[in-house]
Amino acid sequence: VGNSSVLTCPPKSNITMVTWKISPKVGGHCTLGYRADQNKTDRTNCSDSMNWKFRPDRDPALEIWQVGIAHEGSYTCEVVATEGNFHKTYNLIVQVPPRLTLYCDDHGNPVCEAAAGKPAAQISWVLESNSTPREEGHDNGTVTVLSKFTAYSTNMTNTTCIVSHPAGNQSKSIAC
Repeated sequence: VGNSSVLTCPPKSNITMVTWKISPKVGGHCTLGYRADQNKTDRTNCSDSMNWKFRPDRDPALEIWQVGIAHEGSYTCEVVATEGNFHKTYNLIVQVPPRLTLYCDDHGNPVCEAAAGKPAAQISWVLESNSTPREEGHDNGTVTVLSKFTAYSTNMTNTTCIVSHPAGNQSKSIAC
């Protein structure tokens, strides 16, 4: 999420036509088209956040700026050239890194929160704990995971929470 992404088409010489067919999981379909005989591009229902990376007659790659959850879906490039017709399909899945917060609750127990990640993050503690993480799903497809540290022994001074996520791992320490 937040980065730019470039989806490539099969590079062919003597391109007659290129069409990107985009089917997001949420919202309506969108198409970007190019016809070589008229040197003309066309777009239907596509947001300004996606367009040709270069000139479609040279490179028919699609660029998506500031990728968001709404961009998730199927992207198919169809190239018509003198050698034949070629298709390439991408299924775009957007990962959102969670926001890590570590605090002490009213009873002096460390609480680790991995907020609004996609997919859900995994929370673990450096020292063993008998905590059970709680998950809360959000309408936009992200998930908040909350874990309260419960120590087996009470002579602890510092506790470290580790959040594992495909978009990157994080850790924080706290003394409650």
